[in-house]
Amino acid sequence: MELFLEVTAGLPRQGPGSTAATLQALSMVAGLPRPPRILDVGCGPGAQTIDLARATGGSIVAMDLHQPFLHELAARAKEAGVTSHISPIRMSMFAMSFASQSFDLIWSEGAIYIRGFEAGLDDWRRFLKPGGWLVVSELSWLVAEAPEQARSFWAANYPAMRSREANGKLIQALGYVDLQTFVLPAQDWWDNYYGPGERRLQQARARYEGDPEACAMLDEIGREYDVFRACSDSYGYVFYVMRNPAAACAIS
Repeated sequence: MELFLEVTAGLPRQGPGSTAATLQALSMVAGLPRPPRILDVGCGPGAQTIDLARATGGSIVAMDLHQPFLHELAARAKEAGVTSHISPIRMSMFAMSFASQSFDLIWSEGAIYIRGFEAGLDDWRRFLKPGGWLVVSELSWLVAEAPEQARSFWAANYPAMRSREANGKLIQALGYVDLQTFVLPAQDWWDNYYGPGERRLQQARARYEGDPEACAMLDEIGREYDVFRACSDSYGYVFYVMRNPAAACAIS
């Protein structure tokens, strides 16, 4: 874990994404009040949090369990001039203590897998106002039969991954409506995450040359880049944009 953080700490993003993708997903959300009250779950260092603050002028609770991410978010928000819109809070996804129906919009880019896709969708709904929106990005299969290289890697690293279609059916079964989806382009993996991460990886390999255990760990980190480079047509991050029905009652 320490080596992974050494490679990824301070990157522009802690997962695939871009300002363009965040704003595309936000454009699918209709009827937000002005200003909206937003919860960003697993905000990380907050690139998307800042994008949301700029685009909506809303009041955003930015939640993460990793305190260094929250410190980085605070510094980025100050530099961007949106500090007054963002309230960083250290909290676990497994022990969220907000009042029911607190938010107009709940957002989570590349983080719901920590809680579990189905569990997160089911659990977080109680914090949405009736008619409120939930937007998440989730690693998803894009083809029925993925190459063995991808299947074996993700069987070991994220066995709970579902297909885009299966996730859509699950969302509808949970009672959400107005579902819209789109796939992040491969560029959104490389520009702000894999690309700078791969350069960091090369530097770390030079530092740890002669340390077989560290080199093995770094090779495993690099394998993720290699798998995506070879198999990016078979899986990707998908944005799922959905609405809590306006007639919904409080969910305990």
